[in-house]
Amino acid sequence: MRKVSFAEFGGPDVLQLKDAEEPHAGPGQVRVAVRAAGVNPVDWRVREGQVLGAHPIALPAGVGLDAAGVVDEVGDGVSGVEAGDHVFGEGSSTYAEFAVLSAWARMPEGLTFEEAAGYPSVVETALRVIREVGVQSGQTLLVSGASGGVGSAVLQIARDRGITVIGTAGAANQDYLRGLGALATTYGEGWVERVRQLGRVDAALDLAGSGVIGELVELTGDPQKVLSIADLAAPELGVRFSGVAGSVPEALAEAAVLISRGKLHIPVEKSYTLAEAAAAHIDSQAGHTRGRRVIVV
Repeated sequence: MRKVSFAEFGGPDVLQLKDAEEPHAGPGQVRVAVRAAGVNPVDWRVREGQVLGAHPIALPAGVGLDAAGVVDEVGDGVSGVEAGDHVFGEGSSTYAEFAVLSAWARMPEGLTFEEAAGYPSVVETALRVIREVGVQSGQTLLVSGASGGVGSAVLQIARDRGITVIGTAGAANQDYLRGLGALATTYGEGWVERVRQLGRVDAALDLAGSGVIGELVELTGDPQKVLSIADLAAPELGVRFSGVAGSVPEALAEAAVLISRGKLHIPVEKSYTLAEAAAAHIDSQAGHTRGRRVIVV
């Protein structure tokens, strides 16, 4: 099979598409013939060798956590799924023709493989940060970097829970944020005052790592009401950094319900082939994403 991997930490150029041995499902796992793999910031952070305790790796290593595909091998102790089922979930080395998943759910009706591959890590992260920041129905949540995959999920899940959301993004994504039910404003000079004009902020999320932690603390009045998934220096300002996943199976189950209810939709902004993995990482790292980027196998 073909698989994207890297033998040394570095830039996108270290990614190579090579022939590799097929993986096999162990106990509690399934193997899928991958149809699409999600592109997440954690993918290029790991490739660069950034310190991520939740994702220790040994070189050479594969790339990717999220995938959607067709089950073709079921490990010992697994029930409720069989060969031929269409699933989406999280595993390892998913930029490949075959991958092993450790958490999965059946794909909701009407989703394409490309769309489904964009949900697993994104929805788990969105559910986790909403819970950890402690925002409740009737309150207002500020989301910095709201137009990407996690932001898109946060906006929709929060709105479904009765939370008002203020989202910041580039000028080109203002209508997109409003379409997801957010009060929208742009980055740039004066953005803090523009947020204030939209209303009081009870809690805030930093999803982009764009150096705004101080301003988010100023807007909420309390560093404990701010949480980041993108700025490793956040704890220096008393702000929590969330980087360890919660229950992925529970998140996938909730995602499937939300999608089926029409309460969650994350568009695929761009698709890439396995051979274009480096380009996918370059674009992901550049930011300004609207929705998701995926690798199509």
